[in-house]
Amino acid sequence: MSTQDQNGQEPKSVIRPTDDEARRMAKNLIRTARFGALAAIEAGSGHPLASRVALATDLDGTPLILTSTLSGHTSAILESPACSLLVGEPGKGDPLAHPRTTLFCKANQISRESDTHHRLRRRYLARHPKAELYVDFGDFAFFRLELERASLNGGFGKAFALQRSDLLTDLGDGDGWLEMEGGAVAHMNEDHGDAVKLYAEVLCKAGTANWRLAGLDPEGLDLVAGDRTERLWFSQALADPRQLRPILVELAQEARAQ
Repeated sequence: MSTQDQNGQEPKSVIRPTDDEARRMAKNLIRTARFGALAAIEAGSGHPLASRVALATDLDGTPLILTSTLSGHTSAILESPACSLLVGEPGKGDPLAHPRTTLFCKANQISRESDTHHRLRRRYLARHPKAELYVDFGDFAFFRLELERASLNGGFGKAFALQRSDLLTDLGDGDGWLEMEGGAVAHMNEDHGDAVKLYAEVLCKAGTANWRLAGLDPEGLDLVAGDRTERLWFSQALADPRQLRPILVELAQEARAQ
């Protein structure tokens, strides 16, 4: 049953039509987030529980967390996997004027014996290297926060309702990307650190720092330096992992030309 205003008119929706700019904004918030606010239902009480969690992303952009069984939010998502995650950091001035997105998710615990665990461990430690001190403790586990939809607030008057397909990166040949990504990241950091530095400092205009490649996917590169993160988006998504090397060479040449 719809509601009408006093003139009998249907109220104007505050939700804007989803466009590529909104999709890119939401994806960028997810890919560059070092932490977020996880909201779940506290086990046993039924009360909402909000916790700060450190974040990384899987290859397709799915957020992932590393949690201990000693944490209240771990028992919460084990009992009730439905949860939400708020990402987006405020800057100067009014905090409500800065973009943020609420992600509606279902928490999926990853088995330690799975190939997925090894991939998540590598990608998470690339973002949070100090976690190597405890990542292999028996009471810690990775969860993928499987995305269902999102509410994006791009600032005052910029509200969007996004679906799962708007938020995730299409891997196409998923096996090819999964097999290639880890080795490609290591190769770039070990043998082409100068190019990685150019990507961050010239193309992302991120300033001088000890930049490293944390991950890559068909849509772009994740760059990190300490607690700083940057995302370099390709001009268009790659359909095949074999397209990656020419793009990386092209980007390095572009940066040097600048």
